[in-house]
Amino acid sequence: MLRLVAARRRTTPPISFLIVRSAHQRSAARKPKPKTPPSTPPPTPPNPPKKPERTTLHGETWEDPYSWMSKLTDKVAMRHMDMYMEQEEKYTEAVMSETERLQSKLLSEMASRLAPDLSTPPLKWGTWLYYRRVEEGKQFPVLCRRLASLNEEFISNKLPSAGFDFASGKKIEQVLVDYNKEAERLGGFAYEEVSEVSPDHHYIAYTMYDKENDFFKLCVRDLNTRSLCDRPQADRVTNVAWAKNGKALLYVVTDQHKRPCKVYCSLLGAPGDDVLLLDEPKDNAYINIRHTKDFRFVAIHKFSTTSSKVFLLDSADPLSGMRLVWEGEAFVHCIVEHHRGYLFLFTDAAKEGQLADNHCLLRSPVGDNSGQRKWEHVFVDDPEQIIQDVDLCDSHLVLGMRMRKRLQLCAVPLPLPDQKEPLRLEELSPCLLPLPQHVSEISSGPNYDYLSSTMRFTISSPVMPDAVVEYDLSTGKWTIVQQQNLLHDRTRILYGKASSSIIIDNSERARSSVSSNGEGCELGGNWNDLSEFYACEYYDVSSHDGVMVPLTIVYSNRSGKGDQSPALLHGHGAYGELLDKRWRSDLKSLLDRGWVIAYADVRGGGGRGKKWHHDGRRSRKYNSVQDFISCAKFLANEKIIHEEKLAAWGYSAGGLLVASAINFCPHLFRAAVLKVPFLDPTNTLLHPILPLLPVDYEEFGYPQDFEDFQALRKFSPYDNIQQDVLYPAVLVSSSFSTRFGVWEAAKWAARVRERTIYDPKRPILLNLVTDLVHENRYLQCKELAMETAFLLKMVES
Repeated sequence: MLRLVAARRRTTPPISFLIVRSAHQRSAARKPKPKTPPSTPPPTPPNPPKKPERTTLHGETWEDPYSWMSKLTDKVAMRHMDMYMEQEEKYTEAVMSETERLQSKLLSEMASRLAPDLSTPPLKWGTWLYYRRVEEGKQFPVLCRRLASLNEEFISNKLPSAGFDFASGKKIEQVLVDYNKEAERLGGFAYEEVSEVSPDHHYIAYTMYDKENDFFKLCVRDLNTRSLCDRPQADRVTNVAWAKNGKALLYVVTDQHKRPCKVYCSLLGAPGDDVLLLDEPKDNAYINIRHTKDFRFVAIHKFSTTSSKVFLLDSADPLSGMRLVWEGEAFVHCIVEHHRGYLFLFTDAAKEGQLADNHCLLRSPVGDNSGQRKWEHVFVDDPEQIIQDVDLCDSHLVLGMRMRKRLQLCAVPLPLPDQKEPLRLEELSPCLLPLPQHVSEISSGPNYDYLSSTMRFTISSPVMPDAVVEYDLSTGKWTIVQQQNLLHDRTRILYGKASSSIIIDNSERARSSVSSNGEGCELGGNWNDLSEFYACEYYDVSSHDGVMVPLTIVYSNRSGKGDQSPALLHGHGAYGELLDKRWRSDLKSLLDRGWVIAYADVRGGGGRGKKWHHDGRRSRKYNSVQDFISCAKFLANEKIIHEEKLAAWGYSAGGLLVASAINFCPHLFRAAVLKVPFLDPTNTLLHPILPLLPVDYEEFGYPQDFEDFQALRKFSPYDNIQQDVLYPAVLVSSSFSTRFGVWEAAKWAARVRERTIYDPKRPILLNLVTDLVHENRYLQCKELAMETAFLLKMVES
């Protein structure tokens, strides 16, 4: 999903002091010695006014001196807030002014590594190739397609990279959506959340962000005429699904509090209003929809704080009513698919009343019309073979698995044997698909072409740029269709004839049994990985309660690691989400300067099962913080890094993790970067300014619950800043957009300065941007260069 980063231009010139002394300077007797210019005092941080407000809950009373910063409807408070933000910006510019030359050098480094992605790799669906590309001089991409049958004529084999010749190939290209024109229509902003082409390739439904009203608008465009359809048109749309082979569109609408609660069906080209299929009035429930990959059914998911339900609609007749096919406990993850008369359910729901730690795959005949539908387990439970993701096409089922702590992709032929007993994976002629050595994440591609046996996945690694890979499941061949090659400063985007040079016939090696250790499926030489230059190591760290926490470190082979190495420790630990350990080209600037990059997979995050997530949420969030602290201490105690040169990095909920760890052990860290952090959970959950979902309360706790409240008060970064203690230098990046709550960063920064020992060498800075989005890659590099310069200045000075 592409977004734009718009940063304020910094116009403060660098401050430099240069004393030039002549080699033939006269003696002091003949010429008076010049006076040393007085040193310039360090910039003074802003000091916002205090307007304390008291809150009492569960017999405890506390004051918030900066609550006025979040009074969005108070015009006087907002004028004061604007003045305060301007002071913060000037203070940050003043502190960072001496690093402007360094920032410029870092920006040059990072910009040179940007992959020249003129186009996403075309995705074949039916007779068409769909892709997005960027036109020279334009800010936003365009969505295009071209006929696959005509594609070969316009493949260029010129160096440095082979691919589609856009100059001559425009004659067969159809521009479907020009997001530059969408930006003109929507006041200069083009942020798309949902985009779905109809199965007959006649329409595209997409949602565009209306910044002025803070919601997403539904747009439907006729791909033959390129014009917008008169209907359906709707505001506050979160989700869409096609039915009736593209003649009907289902969409979900939110209420004023951004809770998805209504499902409508629009019959394209038919008279009359859109039909309301479902209206969920309960405040604790929300709705999601998705079509099965064969477009036979539309699944409607209804989740609440008490239960989870899945309903099924017949795509051929979406107005015929929906039927309940599955029901489980609250807040479970589930996906319904259909294959040749069977429904498949991938879920982490409880098994026979017992909490399930991992996902399982169930199936049930579509024609089961009994009062209580029976779901059968497809595979035998095996703790050594944990299924983490599922995708399918008409001929194969592909399982994303964790096998003996390693991620694997395993393909199984379909249809499965028609038997009621759970199957052993080894009985199904499984095929382990080739992967590089260090895999941190495997993401399934769109894979819209249900009838094709070729499926696309993105393979991520801490020491390899993301590789978009296509596996032909019928032949065992695989192709890297896109991957940046940092060694040759180019990107491979290979299509058609030009891709034949790296299609690897790995059918014999790939068809190894899943009982093997998978070593035969690693083909590191073909992956453009950087293991020759950067090492990747794994550790298990004992936390405060004896639980072992996975820690990954990356460092330059040239610099090595040791008790003189500075380090940057990443953490997240929330919502059961995976910690992002993908290769980031901006971190190369730190790695090449001898830094160690570390990743702590603390409790509360994903990839280790449901219990791992639950042990780091609500009243157990303390575990996440202690896991992070234990990893920080391990790095220093094991002399992997210099004990006084450790910095931390956290995004959103990861910012809460890092800020809370600083409160517990401020001496552990020399610096930290907090990006759009969640810093005031007590007040935010108790008095939400922006709409929150039930999952937010399930993650951080319900303040009205006494146990959750006590935990909140213990780990809340804003409520636990230590008095008269030296804190590390911290750069807090936030946004002027209320979608990210800039007041939380401002309140936290003001309170840290108020309570802790002031040291100009350890400043608390706010880095303010206009919109935290990701389309303008150059401006994004500019922000990353500033963050990196901050870390270098604070840690190495």
